[in-house]
Amino acid sequence: MFSILKYLRKREMLFMLGTILVTIVQVFLELKLPDYMNAITTTVITPGSPMSEIWRAGGMMLLCSFGGLVASIFVGFFCAKVATGFSMRLRSKVYDKVTGFSMEEINGFSTASLITRSTNDIMHVQMFLVMGTAIMFRAVIMASMAIGKIYSKSWQWTLSTAIAVLLLLLLIISLIIVVLPKFKIIQTLTDNLNRVTRENLTGIRVVRAYNAEDFQESKFEEANEALTKTHLFTQRSMAIMGPGMSIIMNGLSLAVYWIGAYLINEAGSPDEKIMMFSDMVVFSSYAMQVVMSFMMLTMIFIILPRASVSAKRIKEVLDTGTKIADGEVEGSDRDTHEVIFENVSFRYPDASDAVLENISFTAKSGETVAFIGSTGSGKSTLINLVPRFYDVTEGRILVDGVDVREYTQEALRNKIGLVPQRAVLFGGTIRSNIAYGENGKQEEYSDEEIWEALRIAQAEDFVSKLDKKLDADVAQGGTNFSGGQKQRLSIARAICRKPDIYIFDDSFSALDYKTDRVLRGELAKITDNAITLLVAQRIGTILDADKIVVLDDGKVVGLGTHKELMETCEVYQQIAYSQLSKEELA
Repeated sequence: MFSILKYLRKREMLFMLGTILVTIVQVFLELKLPDYMNAITTTVITPGSPMSEIWRAGGMMLLCSFGGLVASIFVGFFCAKVATGFSMRLRSKVYDKVTGFSMEEINGFSTASLITRSTNDIMHVQMFLVMGTAIMFRAVIMASMAIGKIYSKSWQWTLSTAIAVLLLLLLIISLIIVVLPKFKIIQTLTDNLNRVTRENLTGIRVVRAYNAEDFQESKFEEANEALTKTHLFTQRSMAIMGPGMSIIMNGLSLAVYWIGAYLINEAGSPDEKIMMFSDMVVFSSYAMQVVMSFMMLTMIFIILPRASVSAKRIKEVLDTGTKIADGEVEGSDRDTHEVIFENVSFRYPDASDAVLENISFTAKSGETVAFIGSTGSGKSTLINLVPRFYDVTEGRILVDGVDVREYTQEALRNKIGLVPQRAVLFGGTIRSNIAYGENGKQEEYSDEEIWEALRIAQAEDFVSKLDKKLDADVAQGGTNFSGGQKQRLSIARAICRKPDIYIFDDSFSALDYKTDRVLRGELAKITDNAITLLVAQRIGTILDADKIVVLDDGKVVGLGTHKELMETCEVYQQIAYSQLSKEELA
């Protein structure tokens, strides 16, 4: 837990130091109250004592109480500043770290777990800092100063207080041993609950289409019940602490007064009895302060186990090294562009078989290179290697004569306009989605550039009919647009970027043949000096490609134009004849 505190800034450490100093003042003032109570008690039971002494001692008690109030306000302010500032920075660090992860690291943690670590886990650490900083310092300082006060009073009273504290520690340690492993399980079960919920919500259409609501509900109930049972166990275990502490506190009070009665009875003169009675009242207050300090520490021990587990999970994210490391090349000034695959092989982490084997081809400026093959042949995996979502296992990929691993990731991806297989839109407006990323520039794209991109992507027609046009709202995930509209907006986003390399990962599948043909015709006009890498399932989409790479089980089984492959590649022929007739292909 405490290792994560290395992310505290100097300013926050100064606030923590201020918390300690103010807490010392607060505790000092609170521990002065029994002294004034002692003075009042002595004055009351001593014959002939002036009333002014009682007023003076009472006034000092009020001043001490007010001073303690002011100090507690400052402590709360300092603790809140430390906790909120620290948690804000921690969230930023986790977010920045996750956005820098390759797909390998993201898949290793799972999306649901990363969301839990970024929200729920950081909240537990923040709660510990808010309560822990205030309570822990106060409890330790209070216990130390109170023990110093009571040490000289009577060894019998001191012994009874020590026994009470020992019993409290035994109770706390026993509960921590029992409960701590369960807190680790709770966070894992929370991840699982988030996963099931997210899976159900993202797949709600399929769930309803197959009338699988009951099945999904049973999965949720199973995850929810497992989490609930573990929570109940921990809460019921912790519930023992309250009654246990009450017994110890009441037992200590009884012991103090029982010992006090014995000591008063044994005292000789009336003055000694009065002094002993006064000491008993003061000691009772100090003893309660000691026990209350340890009771406050138990609140920390309740929060600490879960916060400790959460801190460990956060550190796992922050300490995870990224497999995709930045190179040093910032870019290339070449007028013409080139993508070369040299004997590229790739296998997913922990997989025994390669997904791609010995892939070689070259794409030059103005060329369209298409990839086709059966499902699972490795088409999408192949183009995901260009922007370095994964790194090659063997061989190398050259972009403008430089190995992609030697580029900085920003420089490499600034060259690329990617349209993924699944069209992705972000909550915002049409404008913010089309101008997304802005190619590393700070200035915004002009309306003319955005409309031109929409025209080429065949999205101008439906966008111009929207009430707010470019400022029309886009729901999260683009759920207020159809599949074809989302796909065209995603294509417009890549076009607006004016990249050196266009990557279309089966990005025309939701378009009808007419729109597909017109879009590709318009696209060809603006890609004279750019490279187009195109994954497609439809033969009609790739007929005019300069090169077609045919993949089968991760291997290149054909490379050439449509005409050449129809004569030489059996796999391509099978795909072509399964979609179009001989007359259409001719």
